[in-house]
Amino acid sequence: MARVVVDVMLKPEILDPQGQAVQRALPRLGFEGISDVRQGKRFELEVDGPVDDAALARIHDLAESFLANIVIEDFTVKVESSDVVAGAAK
Repeated sequence: MARVVVDVMLKPEILDPQGQAVQRALPRLGFEGISDVRQGKRFELEVDGPVDDAALARIHDLAESFLANIVIEDFTVKVESSDVVAGAAK
C-alpha cells in the first residue's frame, strides 16, 4: 500500500480571498513577517499495489479531471510513502 498526495493550489494569477483574509488576520494574532498566504487543497490517496508509471498516470488523470479545476488551479502529484520497496517491507 502506498500513499500518493495530490496538492491543488489556485494559479498565481487567481485572486485568493481566503488566503488574503488569513494574511490580514495574522498580525492581529501576533504573527508578524508573513507577506502572503495562499489557500489550497491536499488529497491523500491510498493506492493498492505498486505505484508505477501507469498508476501515476491514472492519478494524474484523476486529478486533472476530478480533483482540480485546471482553468484556475494547478496541481502536483507525488508519492509520499510506500510499504514495499524492491520487494522488501519497510
